[in-house]
Amino acid sequence: MFKLEGISIDPAPVSDGERARFVGELEKVQGTEVLDLLRIAVEQAPQGVLILGQSNQILAANGGASSILGYGAGELIGRSCDDVIPLAADEAGLAGGDGSESRVVSGLRKDGVAIPLEFGRNVALIGNTPYVVISIADVSDLLHLKARLSAVKHEHLGFQRLVADIALQIAGADAVALDDVITDNLRKLGEALQLDCALLWRRSEGATVATITHSWVSGPHPPTALSMPVASIPHIVSRLSDGEPVWFSRVDELSDPIDRETVRQHGPVSAAIVPVSVAGEADDVVCALALGSISAEHEWGAPLIERLRLVAGVIGQALARHASEASLSEALGEIHRLRDRLADKPLDGRRDARMPRLSRMIVAESAALKRALAQVEQVAATPATVLLRGETGVGKELFAQAIHDLSPRHQRPMAVVSCSAIPTALIESELFGRERGAYTGALSRQIGRFEAANQSTLFLDEIGELPMEMQVKLLRVIQERTIERLGSTQPIKVDVRIIAATNRDLEVAVRDGSFREDLFYRLNVFPIVVPPLRERIEEIPGLVWSFVDEYSRAFGKSIDSVSKSTMAELQSYRWPGNVRELRNVVERAVILSTGGPLVISVPRQAARVPEAAMTLEALEIDHIKKVLESTNWRVRGAGGAAERLGLKPTTLERRMARLGISRKRVS
Repeated sequence: MFKLEGISIDPAPVSDGERARFVGELEKVQGTEVLDLLRIAVEQAPQGVLILGQSNQILAANGGASSILGYGAGELIGRSCDDVIPLAADEAGLAGGDGSESRVVSGLRKDGVAIPLEFGRNVALIGNTPYVVISIADVSDLLHLKARLSAVKHEHLGFQRLVADIALQIAGADAVALDDVITDNLRKLGEALQLDCALLWRRSEGATVATITHSWVSGPHPPTALSMPVASIPHIVSRLSDGEPVWFSRVDELSDPIDRETVRQHGPVSAAIVPVSVAGEADDVVCALALGSISAEHEWGAPLIERLRLVAGVIGQALARHASEASLSEALGEIHRLRDRLADKPLDGRRDARMPRLSRMIVAESAALKRALAQVEQVAATPATVLLRGETGVGKELFAQAIHDLSPRHQRPMAVVSCSAIPTALIESELFGRERGAYTGALSRQIGRFEAANQSTLFLDEIGELPMEMQVKLLRVIQERTIERLGSTQPIKVDVRIIAATNRDLEVAVRDGSFREDLFYRLNVFPIVVPPLRERIEEIPGLVWSFVDEYSRAFGKSIDSVSKSTMAELQSYRWPGNVRELRNVVERAVILSTGGPLVISVPRQAARVPEAAMTLEALEIDHIKKVLESTNWRVRGAGGAAERLGLKPTTLERRMARLGISRKRVS
């Protein structure tokens, strides 16, 4: 056997002539520095190197090859390559040509264990004799790492889908099932992250202890630090109050020593606590989603925290919706109780209890309005276009706001455009925006109402007044959901839900050519007719007291009763201006009120509405004259003007003299 310091050549498998040629070539360069460097490089290379002869026997092997294949020094020499790298003859031997290749193949260790090898092959000539040089590297760890990365990626995608499913389930849950849905999804979240508990806790306004409202725990003993007195975890509560999450893989990562000691004694060894924002709650109320591990440390990454914040946001929206519905139901129940109490005894013109005042409350006592509100509830959750139809002043904008508030877009404000109030020359830039220099005077870029209402609702009031050229552009926006700013050709995608309103008969407008038929059909997807006030007189008492409360607070007056005759007159009047007219009449009466039962003068059908520029004194003169005329200028006695105005007769007479009010005598 011929040895060259680390490279062993066994002459047995080769012929004497082949051995002589190979040894001769090596001896020619043995003394050179190149051979020394080559020998050292081959022997110390991390990859295995095998040299094969024409008969596919291993002529030489470095230490790397022996280590990878589990053989001792020199044990590979003379073996067939097929013993350690089972390949077809044309893949490993000389028949494969003189090119090079690299791929992963299966190798066989001395102990019979198969291992993945990165396999490279080259053919080299020494003199006229070809030899195959094979390089191998064990890629077991690399393939294992790739498998782990693939599994992590699959797990990551699976968790993303889980978060999406949780969001859909919680957002779609009704008030009755909401608690069970939240608890079940806390379980899914905890199990997916291999945690021991998932909780939802709430610290009420001014409370010193946070209470658990929903929980899932895999073991028999939940951690107590997540529901302890807030004074024992001050830093955590402070961060949550600021809307920031808190998480720690180990208790030592908590910066505040009080928090750290509390959690070390009572809480989990690892936890993430994410604030839950519930709209309408007081600033002092803190609600949070808490997940923890009692038995082992858990690593929390920023992407995971962001997904937990998404879940917390969905839970917050659901809780806010539930609280709003409960509050509305309670208020409506109180209204019905008050109505029933008043129905059991004669109306004496006084109110025994205050009617609850809700923001944007719609009083619904009549069958006509209840039908309209039922349609609002049906369409609100969908993205469908709604056309509100009704007379001027019936409250179409209030209905549009109710649809928006009950829709999934309620977190963003509804944009409102009055199509009749914007000059024709400006309506395009108002709706779609403009670029700088689009026309003379356009000194800056301006976004339009459609862009401002992206992912929200756009209310187009008085749509029947929209100019014909703008009707064409509006139709294109509804169809393609894209707009172009004035002065630009760049399309902008918008996601806007459209609610339109009109007091015109659009079918007639279509027939006379002032309104496009195709736009009418696009807007008339879900029409809702808001009935006029004369068809729902049952709501007048509730509306009156609602407006009385509003304006008495605004003007600093105390009004506890309304004249019986006044309320009867209000219900017999036909109200051509509908709710808007009623509101104005009540406001005027509250301004003029000086105490006692409120007297509301019902407008005469042909009476001229006082101009907005009238002084308070002029309003008072007009009001006193109307009351005097309704009593045939009788000041004193039962049913006289003094009684209706809540004044002493002498006081009224002095005021009439001061204001110059006297009855015109017929000559």
